[in-house]
Amino acid sequence: MGRRRRKVVRIPKKRLPKFFSCPKCGKETVSVSIFRDERRAVVGCSGCGLKDEFQIKPAQGEIDIYCMFTDKTYGSPKASPSPEIEGS
Repeated sequence: MGRRRRKVVRIPKKRLPKFFSCPKCGKETVSVSIFRDERRAVVGCSGCGLKDEFQIKPAQGEIDIYCMFTDKTYGSPKASPSPEIEGS
């Protein structure tokens, strides 16, 4: 009599998505195009037309550039200069 063979359970590797969610319209239509030789990346939403371009470092990946894009989109607007107080 022989032993029963154990089932081999394979865990699939998680992969990064090709399209990300748009911070403006909420659809998953944002794509990241990286041009390593020019050291730039273009991020664009095909749903609402939101588009931006970034200078990148060689080690940055698509997810890093998408995070820069969302940080820039959600970032607070620059504070307006405070009014000057006139002295007597």
